Amino acid sequence: MTRITTTTFAMLASVALAPLALAQTGPIKIGVDTPLSGTYAPIGQQVRWGLELAAKEVNAKGGIAGRPVQLIFEDEEANPSVAVQKADKLFQVDKVDFLTGTVNSGSTLAVGQIAERTNKLMATTVSFADSITADKCSPNVFRVNARAEQQSSALAAWLMKTNPDPKVYLLGPDYEMGRSTVAAFQAGVKSRGGTILGEVFAPLDSKDYSQYFGQIRAARPQVLYTSTAGNDTVRLLTQMQDFGLLTNLLVVGASGTVTSQNIGAIGSAANGFATGVGYSPEIPTAENKTFVDAFRAAYKADPDLYGADSYGLIYFYKAAVEKAGSTETDKVRTAMRDLQWDTPQGRKTMRAGDHQAVQTMYVVRVDNGKFAINAEVAGDQAIGPDLCTRF
Repeated sequence: MTRITTTTFAMLASVALAPLALAQTGPIKIGVDTPLSGTYAPIGQQVRWGLELAAKEVNAKGGIAGRPVQLIFEDEEANPSVAVQKADKLFQVDKVDFLTGTVNSGSTLAVGQIAERTNKLMATTVSFADSITADKCSPNVFRVNARAEQQSSALAAWLMKTNPDPKVYLLGPDYEMGRSTVAAFQAGVKSRGGTILGEVFAPLDSKDYSQYFGQIRAARPQVLYTSTAGNDTVRLLTQMQDFGLLTNLLVVGASGTVTSQNIGAIGSAANGFATGVGYSPEIPTAENKTFVDAFRAAYKADPDLYGADSYGLIYFYKAAVEKAGSTETDKVRTAMRDLQWDTPQGRKTMRAGDHQAVQTMYVVRVDNGKFAINAEVAGDQAIGPDLCTRF
């Protein structure tokens, strides 16, 4: 019979505890389930850049609670079914502590179900659909970017002030985000006395938008609202210009419609475009200038709202983990609610009731290929009501 001495017991205990100690002192893993290929790849690129820049800064200053941040990327192709597969891998195989990156609102909603089922936390820095923090809200899903209603509220208020009683036609991509943004802007215009002439929804990655131009011409709108994004916007606006539809027509849209990633490809067809956004490189603060300078130095490109919100997400998660004193889901979730943190846009607050960030909104217009801020709306005026009833 083997006699276990006090020394032997101590040695065995130290071996048993070694994995736990490693888990507590090893890297904090953040999974990034984002499109790195396809139509929304330019958005995924900004997401990646923003996260990597912030992670580099945080790690240079000691990490999160003394632990380095490790980003693990997967290409979700802006496809909800692929996003779910990649999220499951990140949670189950890579054992990430937290997940972000989803762009397509359908992907965010689908991955949110995985997060809830496995009791993990995630946040989107991109998806606009109001349902994510409204009727389809989840206790395990947070949104640090502005939702469709916030964008639409700012844009509709500006539009009605500059174009009283506008006649508006709506064109959106045919999926969750497209329909949500169109509905939000339509409601904002109607509530302020504007007129909606019609709407049409085009499939994602449409190559030919001219099939919808007859309907638009027949309606004779003064304003066209669209929530296309990425390469879809390039095709839509350049084709409208080729067909002469942009003459005497104001084009407005969602904040992801014209960005620093696609404005060069759109060219002169983007001039005059206006949008309600939660971020612009032109925000005149020292904090934003520091961020823009660092982003340009790292990537030789301007940040857009996706890059800025993804950058801010790392600091949101850092603040929550350090407040919680843990990476455990229940403790971090509690810490995230009502949390305030600083971003290039200014200070944000995570509303506890629906996990929607409250932030200042801006109306930005394109003038000769450059973005210029035209108006500002306070966060509490743009946020809208808390419609989440699940928690």
